[in-house]
Amino acid sequence: MQNTQQTIRVGLFFILGMALIWVTFETLSGGKLWFKDKGYQIIAGFESLKELKEGDEIRMAGVRIGEVARTQLAGRRAEAVLRIDSDKKIKSDATAVIMTTGLIGTGYISIDLGTADAPFLREGAEIRTRSTPDLSAVMAQLGDLGKKIEGALGHLGTALTGDGQSPGLIQKVDGMLTDNRENLGRTTANLQQITDKLNKGDGTLGKLINDSKLHDDLVAGIADIKSGAAQAKSFVANAQSIIDEVRAGKGTLGTLVFDQKAGDDLKASIASLRSVSDKIARGEGTLGRLIHDDSLLRDTKAIMKKANRALDGLDDSGPITAVGVLSKGLF
Repeated sequence: MQNTQQTIRVGLFFILGMALIWVTFETLSGGKLWFKDKGYQIIAGFESLKELKEGDEIRMAGVRIGEVARTQLAGRRAEAVLRIDSDKKIKSDATAVIMTTGLIGTGYISIDLGTADAPFLREGAEIRTRSTPDLSAVMAQLGDLGKKIEGALGHLGTALTGDGQSPGLIQKVDGMLTDNRENLGRTTANLQQITDKLNKGDGTLGKLINDSKLHDDLVAGIADIKSGAAQAKSFVANAQSIIDEVRAGKGTLGTLVFDQKAGDDLKASIASLRSVSDKIARGEGTLGRLIHDDSLLRDTKAIMKKANRALDGLDDSGPITAVGVLSKGLF
């Protein structure tokens, strides 16, 4: 009787253990341990699959929709064959990206939702992919950057403190200060004297700082300069206006500059004046002879003298006699 009860207890514990094991596997496998969904497969090509391996999850919007069935090389790229659950559909314009859970976590493939109007991918189709920075490459680059920064800091330290053979910047500055300590002291004393004079109002700058009247006069002078500048600006504007009118052919000067007929008339007048002056210079004409012929001038002087004598004789003669006297004197 006791052996029978013990056998029954062992059997119950065995059955209970098997039930616990079955529940555990069902939980871990998502309830598909015995009736696993084969789903459908699509291809995702990448330059590198990084740490992705068979069995890693495939997620869409953070929800698990399948797993990596296998990985393979296809020419010069790596491919991951993705097994998608039958009830999960992927848009043809969706993009697959290899992601990791944390910095050192396992890899998985993340797929976005795509657009609502796009058709679904079919069995064996290839999904679009996008590469992401590799954590290992990023860490390597950070390591190289750290080495470069370390080298730069080393060079900076050497430049500041020296390398044992030549002094650094700090030693050079210290030596310069030591060698020029007296000059620096005198310079500081001179600056102190200048500051004291400025505070007392000595000198032009001191008066300007401390004398409000001088400051007001300076401000007034600056105002006058600004006024003069404004007037000069107005003069320039007026001159520009005159130039514009001349360019437009307005006014006498504009007409002379841009009116061809007026220019031709002016040239003709100048040519006529030149011709007259040339004739006068050659002694042609009455005015030219008067200027160049001395005999005509002497005759004119003689006639004027006779006229003067005839006028002097008019005082003692009557009208008729005066006419005769004048005719006799002239001819």
